[in-house]
Amino acid sequence: MLKELFTKLQSQNQNFNEEELKLIKKYEDQGIIQKNEDTYELNSKYKVAIVNVGKNLVILEDLVSEHKNIKIEFDSLNGAYNGDLVLAKRVFNPRSRTKAKIIKVLDGKSHDILVYVKDGNFHTLKENILLQSKKSKDYKEGDVLLIDNKSFDLVKNIGNLSDAKIDEFISLYLYQETFRHDKPLEVNAKMDDIKKRVDLRELPFCTIDPNSAKDHDDAIYYDQNEKVLYVAIADVSYFVKEGSELDKLAFKKSTSIYLPAKVLPMLPNELSEDMCSLKEGVDRYAYVFKIYLDLEKQDVIKSELFEAIINSHKKYSYGRIDRVIEGHFDQTSAIDNEIFKYLLPLYEVTKAYRAKRLKTGYEFRTQENRLRLKNFKVESIEVETSTASHQLIEECMLLANIEASKKVNSVGIYRIHEEPSLKAISKLVDDVNILGVSVKLKNNVHETITHIQQKAKYTGLEEEIDELIIQSQTQAKYSSKNLGHFGLGFKSYSHFTSPIRRYSDLVLHRILKTKQTPKDIDAICEHISTNERKVDQLVWDFEDRKYARWAKDNIGNYIKVKVVDTEKGRAVCVENMIGLKLTLDNYKAQKLFSKMKVKIKSADIATKQIVATIV
Repeated sequence: MLKELFTKLQSQNQNFNEEELKLIKKYEDQGIIQKNEDTYELNSKYKVAIVNVGKNLVILEDLVSEHKNIKIEFDSLNGAYNGDLVLAKRVFNPRSRTKAKIIKVLDGKSHDILVYVKDGNFHTLKENILLQSKKSKDYKEGDVLLIDNKSFDLVKNIGNLSDAKIDEFISLYLYQETFRHDKPLEVNAKMDDIKKRVDLRELPFCTIDPNSAKDHDDAIYYDQNEKVLYVAIADVSYFVKEGSELDKLAFKKSTSIYLPAKVLPMLPNELSEDMCSLKEGVDRYAYVFKIYLDLEKQDVIKSELFEAIINSHKKYSYGRIDRVIEGHFDQTSAIDNEIFKYLLPLYEVTKAYRAKRLKTGYEFRTQENRLRLKNFKVESIEVETSTASHQLIEECMLLANIEASKKVNSVGIYRIHEEPSLKAISKLVDDVNILGVSVKLKNNVHETITHIQQKAKYTGLEEEIDELIIQSQTQAKYSSKNLGHFGLGFKSYSHFTSPIRRYSDLVLHRILKTKQTPKDIDAICEHISTNERKVDQLVWDFEDRKYARWAKDNIGNYIKVKVVDTEKGRAVCVENMIGLKLTLDNYKAQKLFSKMKVKIKSADIATKQIVATIV
């Protein structure tokens, strides 16, 4: 009721009922509300607003949109928390920026909040806000607790920061994904329409995935004589019906979460690792693209899409296929020989298609740092780069994704990546010049980026400059309208090839099968784009906490780092614990990407902050 009252008051809607007039009288007596002739107004010394707690600051969001929001510091919260309706008092600030301090919580709903105990006090785990309560004395240093945000009563004892097992719960809780630990839904899946499907079980399909993969979305086969590429994708939409409980949960999750040593799948394991997974030697339903290739023009003549049944003849790891491409066949069977007989020519085909694609798209020297855990702590980092086998599969999947996007109506579900702004590209040029590489703006964005990459080849800074180029890009997302994919250089692009782990692909399969676009497609695109970013942040949060644990166990040890943020003095480890981020406490304007030896000084598991000293 108070929210409605103060909204009315500030929007000049003076139609108050009897109960509201009693409240107005109360706040008038306190000098918070003033009467001006026949109308009431909020005293200009005060602000009534909703608390929005961000990562580094708090915003007091005004109840009336045309009024200005105010940013305040964490120490001005005065017991308020996210979502609370508060009364704040404006503080005189000679530098003209409006300041305020919360003096009272007017209306705040009780809910759980995740805290840890530090120096005998509660601190929120998300923002590290100090919460004053005598009840904190009942717990040990480092205890992680769910407490009531108003009474500070214990809701659940999660564990202690000294126990590395609790990191997963912390990350899931901070990003509202703890429901991933709920009991999985029951699956009643049967393969009962075999006669309606194209039977491709005799074709020697194969899967190529990371060694640790449990879910196999895609399988490929290449008919060298006919120059036809078959891309078979798990037919998830057959098992997950639109509007079912399975579908609702998959939509809520939007994507699988890949943590080090663990996957929290979008679909129940019974589907993701079994019924939908294109496992070796097992009949599986697939949605198949038959793509007719023009090898002279590196183009697609036509494509056919149909429901089929396949039997993957062999499962391979990327490493095994890399060895085969290099000419090391290891021990082979008759089926290996049959598959390699088409894989090697297919690799040459995809190389040519890739070369053509990169004339309009980009190749970045990116790498993935995979944390290897032992007893829930980081034991080592495995650096994964794009190899020949990765590129072979990538080109096959790109072809299927492009063909899928072409078969969608004008309104569908596209993966879009818009061109970066002139401002972003101008900053990129400035940053690269500061590194000592002489570059300039060209006629368009593509020319500018390829010009920068060409110049970078002779500097030994190719990887670092690619990092800057990636930072200048807009973020890819899902859209109901086709706006093209700048990074890949495609006029039309969709996600078709991973329906086991991405809800977007599942939606696309349904659109292609039914020729109908969901009425709420814009809401679907927005939801899965938002969730995709959230899941990325969750994984980074988890990994940074693991790095902080390693740093805490290695205080006083030396590591090699490179500077990645000259304003805040931040660096990233380039040897041993590759990817570990830290702050330099004696940073003295060293050049961006300069490398140095540092000594680990401190590490905080709760805040994930690691501090080191340049030696």
